[in-house]
Amino acid sequence: MGKKYIGIDIGGTNLKAGLVAEDGTLLASAKTPLAWSDADSFVKTLAELSVQAAEKAGIDRTEICAVGMGVPGEVDAEQGRILYTCNIPLLDVPVAELFEKYLEVPVYLDNDANCAALGEYYAGAGKNCKNFVVVTLGTGVGAGILLNGQLLRGVNGTAGEAGHMVIEADGQPCPCGRRGCWEQYASASALKRITREAMQFHPDSALWAHCGGDLDKIGGRSAFLVAKETGDPTARVVCQRYIRYLGIGIVNLINLFQPELLCIGGGVSNEEDEALLYPLQQIVKTKCYGRDQERMTKVVKAKLGNDAGIIGAAYLGMI
Repeated sequence: MGKKYIGIDIGGTNLKAGLVAEDGTLLASAKTPLAWSDADSFVKTLAELSVQAAEKAGIDRTEICAVGMGVPGEVDAEQGRILYTCNIPLLDVPVAELFEKYLEVPVYLDNDANCAALGEYYAGAGKNCKNFVVVTLGTGVGAGILLNGQLLRGVNGTAGEAGHMVIEADGQPCPCGRRGCWEQYASASALKRITREAMQFHPDSALWAHCGGDLDKIGGRSAFLVAKETGDPTARVVCQRYIRYLGIGIVNLINLFQPELLCIGGGVSNEEDEALLYPLQQIVKTKCYGRDQERMTKVVKAKLGNDAGIIGAAYLGMI
């Protein structure tokens, strides 16, 4: 049957675990909303999700070969510690040590965007690409970067924190301590904020009917859905503004690394190509440094979708 591995995607909104086969196939998964109390309870939840995923696939916990975790922040991979996360109160947490109290298997850690890049590199859009970037659009924005087939981790393992490059001087405050960070304009959380702000200036927008007058019901897809269904001018402007900011960061990354392929993943990337991908491709075509169309970076959607982080995290235990 082959060996089985668990991949865990620690998100700012949800925690997800999946059982993954050696060929990168996701066999079963389990998830739960992020609820923070303390580090031990947090890690216990991760172990329970791992067991649930295995049980859904009919696999006993003793058959799990290893567990890999994608963390939205800085990790010490050798010590199995989460050193710092921006959007979750995790500071110097000995995750591997705590995890093994509940499930005795080897535990591997890496940045979540690195895991998404590994997943796409081995089992998705990045196959056969030596120079490859994955941008993940979720609660925050991250980037996993492979150069000459090797993950770029940097001196402290946090290379690729593209969400914290400033694209708007003195802009929106970010939990990292800076202002104007890319993820304050291009993440799903930012898209919700931008939509709500626009609605408050436009009380006649169809977005109000979409959410029943409750701003808390505005989601990351609301503006795109309303723009498509009604042509609402406010929703359309929100989408255009979001794509502009997303494009600024993507062009910056391409100009820095000039990869063969840049793929976008995360919930926002699920929008229809006409609404999101094609406008982004046009921005890249006209704004990136260099005009040789034969040698320009191709921008595509992640093939593994929201599962890239889970599958890539599982690969931490395989490679």
